[in-house]
Parts: sequence; C-alpha cells; structure tokens
Amino acid sequence: MTKAFTFELEGKDAQARAGRFSTPHGALETPVFAPVGTQACVKAITPAQLDEMGASLVLANTYHLYLRPGDQLVAEMGGLHEFMQWGQPILTDSGGFQVFSLAERREVDEDGVNFRSHLDGSSHRFTPESAIAIQENLGADIIMAFDECPEPYERAYNEEALRRTHAWAERCLGAQKRKDQALFGIVQGGIFPDLRAQSAEHIASLNFPGNAIGGLSVGESKEEMHEMLDVVNAILPEDKPRYLMGVGTPEDLIEGVRRGVDIFDCVLPTRLGRNNAVFLRDGGRLNMKNAVFAKDQGPIDEGCDCYTCSTFTRAYLRHLIIAKEMLSATLLSIHNLHTLIQLSKDMREAILEGRFSAFADSLEMKEQAAR
Repeated sequence: MTKAFTFELEGKDAQARAGRFSTPHGALETPVFAPVGTQACVKAITPAQLDEMGASLVLANTYHLYLRPGDQLVAEMGGLHEFMQWGQPILTDSGGFQVFSLAERREVDEDGVNFRSHLDGSSHRFTPESAIAIQENLGADIIMAFDECPEPYERAYNEEALRRTHAWAERCLGAQKRKDQALFGIVQGGIFPDLRAQSAEHIASLNFPGNAIGGLSVGESKEEMHEMLDVVNAILPEDKPRYLMGVGTPEDLIEGVRRGVDIFDCVLPTRLGRNNAVFLRDGGRLNMKNAVFAKDQGPIDEGCDCYTCSTFTRAYLRHLIIAKEMLSATLLSIHNLHTLIQLSKDMREAILEGRFSAFADSLEMKEQAAR
C-alpha cells in the first residue's frame, strides 16, 4: 500500500461509518455509490451528467474491456481516465464474476479459468496474474483481486472456491507492479457464517488497502445477506474501506451502511431506467409506462431535485417511453442514479451528526408505509 491510499474514519454511529479514502484522482467521501460503466461508459449517461449529479466513483468491467476493445488498446489511449474522459476515481472489477457466470463456457483449475467469449466463442484464460496485468493496463485507481464466485448454497463448492480465492488473492498481491492502484481483496463464503468468518480473517491478514465483500445479492434472501454482512464486518479492519459488490437499491444501501459498508456499486439504476422503471426515495418503484401517468403533471418523486424531476413531468416521461425515444432511458437513469448518490450523501451527513439510526429508521418506516 502506498501513501496515496489512506482511509480516514471521520465519524461513526453504531456500526455506520463516514470516511474519506484518498486516491490519485481524488478522495472518495464514504458512504459512496458508484455507477457502473461496464464498457467504459455508464449506459445512456455522459461523464458531464455524472459529474453534475455528484458521482465521485465509476466502475468499469475488466472482462468486457479485455474482450473489447482490449486492455492494451486502452493503455495506448492513456488508460481509462483519458479514454472515457472521467477525471475522478475509477474502480475495475477483476472479471471473476463475469467469468464464473458463464457456466457452460468455462473450466476452473487451481491456476485459473479457461473460458469462451460470449461475443464470438473464442477461447481465453484468466489467472490471478493476468487479471492484475489487464487491470494495470486499464489504469483504474482501485482494482480487484481475482476470485471465484460460487453459487451461495452449495457448501462443498464454497469450501473449494474459498481455498482458491484465498490462494489467488496472495498471487494477485505478488503480481501487482503498479503502486498507484489500490488492490482490494475479496471475501467469499456463500451464506455460511463460518466460511465467511474464515474468509474475512484470511483476507484481512493480507493487509490489502481495502476489502470487498463478494458473492452476495446473487440469489440469497435479504436476511441471509444481512447476516453475512454482520459476520464479515465484525472481522474486517476498521481502518480500511469496505466495498459491497453489486448491490444497489435504496434499501440495500441503508442496510449495508447500517452494518458498516462504505462503498457500493450496481447496474440496477441504469438497467431499470432503460426498462421504464424508477426508484422512489421511500423504497418504492414506479413503472413510468403505466397509463395512470398520461396526464400527471408532477415529478417522478416529490422532493427530488435531480435534473429530471426539476424539469419534466411524469406525463412527458411516459410520452417519451410510448414514443420509444432514447431520451427516456437517459432521464430515468439520471433520476435513479441521483437517488442513490444523494442517499449516500445524506447518510454520510447523518452519520457525522450522530443521527444515522433515526434517519435510517425513518426511511424504513416510509418504505413499509409505501408497500
């Protein structure tokens, strides 16, 4: 770990934390939600729009960028920051989740994974060393160790995958050459408390500058996810940021922060936006295609000050959807991303003022009332 990566814990309220993680492209004020830019772009959103809504961290996908346009090309273009024209911190995953999601297209051994591209069926291989080399070419501020993400309920497979994940984490540390990138380890273990505890202890012992929690929100219940977060965060060090991978609804952010999580990312806000759906601050959702909005002159969410809610009516947004105008995806995605980014900032303020528990409870009561 270099001096470029420091985590300062600025406040706590029970287990909820407010911190500041310094990177070469600026400090992240946590809790923070990262929009996902899978292919070096957040779908339907420009970097200027991300900046306007207050985004401070964007995630890009190693697997997809390795296949297209290629990590070597990105390096030749000056790295991801220059390539996608985003001047603030970027995080890249290791490609592990995508590779292990391929199921019939991959074969795992102790050294790594053989897989076939979802684009053209061509054969490829990822190892811990190659995953680090690819991410070093991409040039993100935060990079991830190559791990194995198993189905959460298969005990035997989780035990085997955990052994590989831990061995691969050590190999990733040994392979890292660039010191201007923070390499995070990843905790796995399915829904098994003892495996999660074992994994948290091992990953913590390796002294990564930050630690991620993987293999959640992949089919388990919310109660099981919360139990695993309680187990893991009781073990992970206080002086390192904690990143819950692939989780992103208002409820998930609140419950994650309540349990000590600092960083979140998810494709859901923009995916919902492209499919006519929006978050409400109270945890509800609306399908903006519904006929009930045809003459509705109100904003998506009363009290929301995003560009979409400040400018357009529900009636206009429904018109765009019915007319199949691309602008609908942009405007709904702006609202969804703004909702999570602003929620993260509001939670940070509540933690620093010692009122997070009351803040979170009030939102949960609104959510229950909305149901």
